[in-house]
Amino acid sequence: MRRLTRNPKVLAIVLAGGEGKRLMPLTADRAKPAVPFGGIYRLIDFALSNVVNSGYLKVVVLTQYKSHSLDRHIARTWRMSNLLGNYVAPIPAQQRMGKQWYMGSADAIYQSLNTLDDEKPDIVVVVGADHVYRMDFHQMVDQHIETDAGITVAAIRQPISLADQFGVIEVDESDVRRIGRWREKPTDAKGLPSSPNEVLASMGNYVFDADVLRDVVVKDSEDDESSHDMGGDIVPAFVERGEGYVYDFNDNVIPGATDRDRAYWRDVGTLDSYYDAHMDLIAIHPIFNLYNYDWPIYTSDTGNPPAKFVHNETGRLGEAINSAVSPGAVISGARVEGSVISPGCGSTATPR
Repeated sequence: MRRLTRNPKVLAIVLAGGEGKRLMPLTADRAKPAVPFGGIYRLIDFALSNVVNSGYLKVVVLTQYKSHSLDRHIARTWRMSNLLGNYVAPIPAQQRMGKQWYMGSADAIYQSLNTLDDEKPDIVVVVGADHVYRMDFHQMVDQHIETDAGITVAAIRQPISLADQFGVIEVDESDVRRIGRWREKPTDAKGLPSSPNEVLASMGNYVFDADVLRDVVVKDSEDDESSHDMGGDIVPAFVERGEGYVYDFNDNVIPGATDRDRAYWRDVGTLDSYYDAHMDLIAIHPIFNLYNYDWPIYTSDTGNPPAKFVHNETGRLGEAINSAVSPGAVISGARVEGSVISPGCGSTATPR
């Protein structure tokens, strides 16, 4: 059993190198984590807000593709007091281990092991940067320590019909927190014992002891047959040794969450899912509630003026119905419905 306290020193690593080809043209000039969302946010704001709300204030963000927009957003937005050594630091691909860029998510961590040397954490939380959700990682870390896991993988319950879109976790029948089998996008998935119509799908979030993470990515770097991917190579290696554990996202308790948005998670990897996630925001009773002030999603204050709705004449009324309107937007003589209006947008229509 490891000798860790209940308050270990934690470093968070956010993997933000996603190219986001399926989100073109939104990613024509930016990495996927920098794509605007919900009017005022960037996708990475959700991962970073979850990390800092969990109490983890030492964060590195590993970037690669078209990172200027992302780096600028982090620099302008995610500035914390350095009095206690807190920071959010973007780290570009640096070719520390040779003349190649990151070859996968595991290789990104391997090439950035100097961040572990600098911080000397007990625990490392590794999260993706392009999902919309709320999660308290402190609860996941607690389970990781309790189970003495080699790796803990966060997983969300999904309909079994969608299993071929995810890395799927089949639990050990004798211990539902231990991963019995890891399957990548199976077409014949096995449902959960307690819920046969659902599977546990990986969320791309992981917890490691720092020394264990170091050892495994170094070993992976020496394997010429590896794709150097966390889900494709690192997780299966722990599962084979019986050291892989799953954290069920359904057990995560978020202050201020409602029954409607509890355990919400959305991968906005396509334009269709990007649109659907926005519709979740503007429902009368939001499926994902941005108005949870107990677990806020942080972003930059751009200095925009308030949104404005102008004209109150018959047939020429500025109005918005079932929509979210960002600061700086002007709705002039037009009707906006079922939309998310970004900062600085203006809308003008011919009088009706």
